[in-house]
Amino acid sequence: MQDFKEIDPAQISDNFIKAIGSDWMLITAGDHVEQNTMTASWGGVGVMWNYPVAIVVIRPQRYTFEFTERCDKLTLSFFDEQYRKALSYCGTHSGRDEDKISKAGLSITFTEEDTPAIAQARLVLECRKLYTDTMKPENFIEKQIIDKWYPQADYHKIYVLQITNAYIKE
Repeated sequence: MQDFKEIDPAQISDNFIKAIGSDWMLITAGDHVEQNTMTASWGGVGVMWNYPVAIVVIRPQRYTFEFTERCDKLTLSFFDEQYRKALSYCGTHSGRDEDKISKAGLSITFTEEDTPAIAQARLVLECRKLYTDTMKPENFIEKQIIDKWYPQADYHKIYVLQITNAYIKE
């Protein structure tokens, strides 16, 4: 990836509660022929099974869901505040209807393992799927979450992802 330097994931100093919850990220999946991205503000980063991991959730009706399902790898891209409008655009428009990546003023680059990422990011996490499951209503302990976030019963699919590579903008 041009203009990026690979770093050990343990060297990342981001506050991921802020980076994901307030600043947002783009989840990108696909190949050289076709790819899509979506804005996400839910997820986490940590350690599981002795791997550095990221956890993301995607609803099945999202176009990016199709790409994530068929690809073993994906990227999570984090941005400086100047890209807030682009992330907002990617969160309110569908790649089914348009080339939202370019319309948002963004472009695709590829990692050494040919995983698509967003070239304007300040930090990219390249990830490999380790575990997936769809949220189930019977597993919610806090039942009000169902009423608030899932009135259509369109439960997210959870992805536990090994962070295989981390890149920062040089």
